[in-house]
Amino acid sequence: MGLARVLLAASVVSSIGLMAATSSGASSSSYQSAHAGGTLHLLASTAGGTLDPQVNYTLQYWQLYQATYDGLVTFQKVGGAASFDVVPDLATKMPKISNGGKTYTFTLRKGIKFSNGQTVTVKDVQASFQRLFKVSNPNAGSWYNVIVGAPACLTTPATCTLKGGVVVNAATNQVTFNLLTPDAEFLDQLAVPFGVILPASTPGKDRGDVPIPGTGAYAFKSYNPNQSLVMVRNPHFKVWSAAAQPQGYPNEIDETFGMTVESEVTAVENNQADWVFDTLPADRLQQISTKYASQLHVNPLTADWYVPMNVNIAPFNNLKARQAVNYAIDKNAVVKLYGGTQLATPTCTILPPGFPGYSSYCAYNSKSSSTYAGPNLAKAKALVKASGTAGQKVGIVVTNDSVNEAVGTYIVGVLNSIGYKATLKPLSANIQFSYIQNTKNNVQISVSQWYQDYPAASDFLKVLLSCSGFHKASDNSINIAGYCDKAVSAKMDKADVLEITNPTAANKAWGQIDQQIMTNAAPWVPLFNPKLTDFISTKVGNYTFSRQFYMYVDQLWVK
Repeated sequence: MGLARVLLAASVVSSIGLMAATSSGASSSSYQSAHAGGTLHLLASTAGGTLDPQVNYTLQYWQLYQATYDGLVTFQKVGGAASFDVVPDLATKMPKISNGGKTYTFTLRKGIKFSNGQTVTVKDVQASFQRLFKVSNPNAGSWYNVIVGAPACLTTPATCTLKGGVVVNAATNQVTFNLLTPDAEFLDQLAVPFGVILPASTPGKDRGDVPIPGTGAYAFKSYNPNQSLVMVRNPHFKVWSAAAQPQGYPNEIDETFGMTVESEVTAVENNQADWVFDTLPADRLQQISTKYASQLHVNPLTADWYVPMNVNIAPFNNLKARQAVNYAIDKNAVVKLYGGTQLATPTCTILPPGFPGYSSYCAYNSKSSSTYAGPNLAKAKALVKASGTAGQKVGIVVTNDSVNEAVGTYIVGVLNSIGYKATLKPLSANIQFSYIQNTKNNVQISVSQWYQDYPAASDFLKVLLSCSGFHKASDNSINIAGYCDKAVSAKMDKADVLEITNPTAANKAWGQIDQQIMTNAAPWVPLFNPKLTDFISTKVGNYTFSRQFYMYVDQLWVK
């Protein structure tokens, strides 16, 4: 779920055979009540920030929102490739699309209630989309700005009405979205957690630690970012579509914060807890992959680990300096730090392999090749010298887990070797992602991760590297590098429109944009594409992996 999301990948050293299964097929077609009950215990070293689903942009909580909130549409709750399919959720069926692709008309299901007992109405739908702008949603300016009335909402969020953009009719129970231009990804953007429907009475500001009522099978009972998060069954929930929101199995789902990762692993091994969110420590991996092989699930991801460089402050406001870092970092060395070639592949591109628009190229390489062949330190040092930035101080901001710190420490050494005076600045995962986005913090360079929101090239290129994704002095400026080239952003807008009429041509255009950004601007160092490991206890069964939202926590059976 799209989110440089707080890290949800785990490393396994390359010497390990990884006997764990790559999972997993579709969920059972019918609910098996014999497996219902119990408490599922999840562990994470830190919390994932605000609990507000219209603000939070971490996979840590997007994974939980699947069972607690619903939109008009959602991604199908099954395993495998079909988990990328959008299906009706709070809407009775997929929308009627008219007006040349600019009008979407939904009919809202009747009789669905929020976890506070309030019935869901079309007014809740309208208010939820107005609220996206009032709370400065991270993608309001890059996704939902296509809705009629959005430009005014971006200018003055507090008075957002989306007049003419979200029109509701209580008599027919219909909701109509009018768009400024056709958008081939609009349904995908409605299906992610930002598009969930909340009570119209929800205040138009980030609710932080306060749970907001939802319509899913579970509701958040309590949240203390220093201790734990508790989800319980929603007493007002009844299944209206198992494909969209199935009944869950555990009676309660708890996520506890504050343990060391070593302690988390031990707890799962001893069946004192059921799942480890954090990166698995290298000194335990051999044991896990042999003695506990049946409990380890490994799945490939459409995701990037990357190094964004702030193009607006020294030294990386200099193109040659950014190119130097691209030449200097040995991506094979970083892959080893992450866990080896079985769990990561070096990359030179912004779009991950197998993703729409992906085109193989390698702009910064030790050889003329479309695949990565290693660093070129001599060229890197020459570029630093030519840039006039040699000797400058550079701070690299990373999260303070063992893998991110190891990658950051390596990059500090690389920066020092090519002429800078670099230091490492580790921060808690609870704050690092928002910290590196805010221009007030003057972050020069950082390590970040991006896991797709949905399968479209714009979800990497437009979200992370367009002008619309850059907002000065904001914790929600997802374009961390601050790269804004209006001509390139215009090309992205054209590729977006082209997706509607000619997806093949659009994908070609996205691939060209990817290469243009890296070759001409180099705002990132793409590092590698990861795989995900889930380590679970023997007390749980029915592990199902969604390509869109990863392991379904609510579908696990608990003994």
